[in-house]
Amino acid sequence: MKKFPFLLAMLVAVTFVVSCDKDDDNDYDVPTPPPPPQIKATVVSAAGDLTAALTQFRGILGDSLNTTPNKTSGRREVNWDGVPANIANTNNFPADFFNVTDPQANGGRKRGLVYTNAGASFRVDSSSFSQIDGSYSSEFKPFSGNKLFATANSNITEIAFKVPGTNTDATTKGFGLIFSDVDDANSTTLEFFNGTKSLGVYKAPVRKDANGFSFLGVFFPDEKITKVKITAGNAALAAGTKDISVAGGTKDLVVMDDFFYAEPLPFN
Repeated sequence: MKKFPFLLAMLVAVTFVVSCDKDDDNDYDVPTPPPPPQIKATVVSAAGDLTAALTQFRGILGDSLNTTPNKTSGRREVNWDGVPANIANTNNFPADFFNVTDPQANGGRKRGLVYTNAGASFRVDSSSFSQIDGSYSSEFKPFSGNKLFATANSNITEIAFKVPGTNTDATTKGFGLIFSDVDDANSTTLEFFNGTKSLGVYKAPVRKDANGFSFLGVFFPDEKITKVKITAGNAALAAGTKDISVAGGTKDLVVMDDFFYAEPLPFN
């Protein structure tokens, strides 16, 4: 009878040692961290007839079209048609043309849009870029007026935002544009940034008809856009570089027309 207390004490001691050993080996379940929250975005895209998509995206950005500084809501648009002849059809379009800060300058040029590509040159063209290569005359059609836009020495365009008419950095909630002649479903994209944080990469739809128009716009209800990286096709325009729709062409060449974006507002 005296052995039972001794055996019971030994059993308790062994259980305690085993339990401690498990703790020492970290042999226990580690909670799985929750996934990061998804970025909410409203995407509007279309090819062919863009009427309904543009109406929808304009409504999302704000029904008021702003053409002067000192606005706090509504939207801005750029269609290139007011660019004067002396800086059209050349590779010297000013990176800050649509955010001039001279108090005496026309208010229509104070739209808060600047180009930020280091080493890039920009071109507004009224000839469908046929002065670069004659085959382009049948490839690129303007959506409005007769002028189109491209980064002259790259297929990448990077834009940032300012409070219109000032050098004050700004953000916007949404941005979209019309592309001309998207042939490859993977060639043309918009990537949005809030500082160094990517808000995602979105693909433009492939053209559907002879006009060749595609639209892509994205609005972020809970985020602020500080920069947009536009990838237009998979090669830059250049003499001798042919679009894949032309005999012997190996590149999807894409240019741009109208821009649409929510009123740029200062950081807060």
